Amino acid sequence: MSETQIRDDRAAGRLEAVGDDGEVAGRIEYFVLESPARALVPVHTIVEPAHEGKGIAGSLARELYALAEREGIPVAPLCPYVVKWAARHPETAPPADPALLSAAKDWLRAYPGRF
Repeated sequence: MSETQIRDDRAAGRLEAVGDDGEVAGRIEYFVLESPARALVPVHTIVEPAHEGKGIAGSLARELYALAEREGIPVAPLCPYVVKWAARHPETAPPADPALLSAAKDWLRAYPGRF
């Protein structure tokens, strides 16, 4: 995979890193929280084994925050990787509102089969 593009498949709840060959090398699975405020909530980051160590997870996390900024909404990360990435990049990833994090956890408990 020489070039990687990131595409948002909002309907499926996935931000995908796709190579020029069409292969999905990695993804962040997320949902859009609507209440108490709209937010993007990443739940899992997955990079295919053949593509590990190439910076794909970091590129996905960076694009997730860029997407949220373009939409004017916050990110409430539940994915352990995104939480760690955000802590290392405070200039790009502002801290999440504790109320949004709590609401996101409540949403996951209400929809246990979603992720």
